[in-house]
Amino acid sequence: RFHVEQCAIDLRPLADSVGLRMVYGDISAMNADRQKLVLSNKHTLAYQLLSINTGSEPPAPKNDGSVPLEPAKPFANFFQRWQLWRQEPPGEIVVLGGGPAAFELVLALQWKLPTTGFRLICAEELLSGQPVALQQAAAALMREREIECLPDTAISNIRDGQLWSGGKVVAHPDAVVLATGAAPLPWYACSALATDNRGFLRVNACLQSVNHPQVFISGDACSHNGSQRSGVYAVRQGPTLAHNVMAFLNDRPLRQYQPQTRTLALLATADGGALLSYGKHSISTTVMRPLLGFWKDRLDQGFIHRHERK
Repeated sequence: RFHVEQCAIDLRPLADSVGLRMVYGDISAMNADRQKLVLSNKHTLAYQLLSINTGSEPPAPKNDGSVPLEPAKPFANFFQRWQLWRQEPPGEIVVLGGGPAAFELVLALQWKLPTTGFRLICAEELLSGQPVALQQAAAALMREREIECLPDTAISNIRDGQLWSGGKVVAHPDAVVLATGAAPLPWYACSALATDNRGFLRVNACLQSVNHPQVFISGDACSHNGSQRSGVYAVRQGPTLAHNVMAFLNDRPLRQYQPQTRTLALLATADGGALLSYGKHSISTTVMRPLLGFWKDRLDQGFIHRHERK
């Protein structure tokens, strides 16, 4: 429904408009004690103040490489695989994950690859934590689209082209898409920044590293009491982060980030519609889905347009 250019923000014009220098690269290591970053090309960047928003990666089960694994993030890499699938559709694709991203993704893939068989395998129930009515509507939509859903099926390993759960084979697909939530990036553990028991970077109420106050952390990368790992929380952290970075540089008081107690979720159904949840409430009726989809598109495109620079 959208071109890739409509789904991304070009950061270079945005950076140029405020006098920032852009450096493209992957971080391979960090030493917070020495205030240095090491890129994958071996270049080193020193800093006096650092803001980290490097996100997370979807965790993968043990595998022997017999089935191609395609992480949903980073999106640019996944998009390349998607282009190949459009030219030569696989026979069967399994999407691992049971959250909103996995639900939206399997619907979108099935909508554009109608000759491919799809299966959604969830370690817990589908859309765990969402209102029951929304879960039921989502499950009904999956059945309508002829997408098999296997809830409460944790994949322990992939070997010999087969997905194993609880000692039995549950699928033998041509490809597996990982939409399994969030795992910390490998370099977090060796960065000298404090981490939680899952390996995410711990922050205080002002979004500073608890042991290196000159490092600010937001989004999926940070471990903050009261925040979940979703784009809604990351976006809401933005104003607090922007204020605190400038305040820190100018020796002014910092603000505390207050996460919202309820969040709005609009789950795209691939046909232009959407399902809604807000706290314990949901809207998922067939008649409302096109209106919710229109609203979701307006919100998403509005966010991108607000940050575009020509």
